[in-house]
Amino acid sequence: MFESKEQVQAAQERWEQQCLWPTLERAPERPVRFMTTSSAPVERLYTPLDLAHNDYLRDIGHPGEYPFTRGIHPTGYRGKIWTMRMFAGFGTAEETNQRFKYLLSQGQTGLSIAFDMPTLYGRDTDHPLVEGEFGKCGVAVSSLADMEVLLDGIPLDQVSTSMTINSPAAMIWAMYLVVAEKRGVPWTQLRGTIQNDILKEYIAQNEYIFPPEPSMRLVVDTIEFGSRYVPQWNPISVSGYHIREAGSTAAQELAFTLADGRAYVEACLARGLDIDDFAPRISFFFNAHNDFFEEIAKYRAARRIWARLMRETYGAKKERSWWLRFHTQTAGCSLTAQQPEVNIVRTAIQALAAVLGGTQSLHTNSMDEALALPSEKAVTSALRTQQVIAAESGVTNTVDPLGGSYFVEALTDRMEQEVNAYFKAIYDQGGVIAAIRNGYFQKEIADAAYRYQQEIDHHEREIVAVNAYQTPAPLEIPILEMDPEGERKHLERLNRVRRERDNDLVRRRLAELRAAAQGDENTMPAILECVRAYCTVGEMCDVLREVFGVYQETTVV
Repeated sequence: MFESKEQVQAAQERWEQQCLWPTLERAPERPVRFMTTSSAPVERLYTPLDLAHNDYLRDIGHPGEYPFTRGIHPTGYRGKIWTMRMFAGFGTAEETNQRFKYLLSQGQTGLSIAFDMPTLYGRDTDHPLVEGEFGKCGVAVSSLADMEVLLDGIPLDQVSTSMTINSPAAMIWAMYLVVAEKRGVPWTQLRGTIQNDILKEYIAQNEYIFPPEPSMRLVVDTIEFGSRYVPQWNPISVSGYHIREAGSTAAQELAFTLADGRAYVEACLARGLDIDDFAPRISFFFNAHNDFFEEIAKYRAARRIWARLMRETYGAKKERSWWLRFHTQTAGCSLTAQQPEVNIVRTAIQALAAVLGGTQSLHTNSMDEALALPSEKAVTSALRTQQVIAAESGVTNTVDPLGGSYFVEALTDRMEQEVNAYFKAIYDQGGVIAAIRNGYFQKEIADAAYRYQQEIDHHEREIVAVNAYQTPAPLEIPILEMDPEGERKHLERLNRVRRERDNDLVRRRLAELRAAAQGDENTMPAILECVRAYCTVGEMCDVLREVFGVYQETTVV
């Protein structure tokens, strides 16, 4: 039996008069702002009245059915646990390869590769502009020779691999493909993801090289090539993670990420691709921040919004084209250098939110990452966090355990409304690239980050160990030490490659890449030929710099 709206309203008024107000007279609520991590107000109580406008089948539905609010699979984690994919990469290819093998031996089920700053910016390690940056935030990869060492002993036909690379994504992906080719592994058997989300670089992370328009061309080239020749690979992972790390709210993270996703879809359609040929391989990457319920609502709203866009706006016919599949990483920006062991607790809460939100893949940050790259002990604890959630918490026993929660459903609805408002603002300016060029995204994120920091500084928001529960105890955790000879070893390999390769062939292949970039053909075949000839990342990117130019951001005051 279901009560009417009027009955619920009457019951709530009675509760307020007879229960709530007398309690508040005896014991007032704490004198704090009740708000989400995004500074949105949280009401005292949520009831069916907050969902009075909802239609269950239209807005929530069942797992595995449109609009996928409750998940894209009917059985959730009863069928398959999420991929445990710890982000790893530092120093030389040899060091990172050892870490990969260690993580796989500890139960990790997928690889996730971090690259160092020279690689991310399309420079070889010995370029003067990147001096001192070798291997500090990821592994150095200058040529196919490094990729061969990096993947040595890794069963590429059995392990899915994610690579966080953007501007030089086509070159790094080509290296992965050629390693597989040389081992006799068909491209059709390869599974994994290249991030390849250049728009979020202009919005938040600033690791761009070329202007937006030719950069978008390279992205579409990889999507087109992947849909034809590497069908199990995700050629793009549209990333909100870095938008959130830059200081955005949850709604901004979701809105800006999905707006970027729409821009990629529209660019592929303009190329003449059929939406059902490429949309099923678009994946997403989200942050898991501290506010447990807000994050869960974000993931649920993301699925619903994307499904409606794909089906109703872009006319996709295949159900898989409507799915929003996503990887999640716990919030690096929430980690504290003070009392780093507390970060284990933060990460556990964030990881649980990602799981209850239905993530397909998860990385848990290590407790020491505010201080250094993670030690073996720290990364093992982070992996064990996921394993405890999967094996011991009970949250995987039923699909979408929080579906139907008045609070969660109300937050999901509010998130969708905020995202749609941002969509309108972005499209009123002419779309994503226009909004990038006029600084809209950057200003929105900066304003949100400033507001959050002000709340901490004014003690409106407590951060344990930072402005609350502080202690002078000394740091007592091990810190990772990299091979002090790593850069020398890497440069020896780079110089050996340059000496021993066929340099006449290298010049021809780079000239062919230049011609492809100057024309309108897909650049992936030319990039692959460059990689097979052992052209370096810097050499290939320098050719494209000559053709496309280098982007300079306009400062917005």
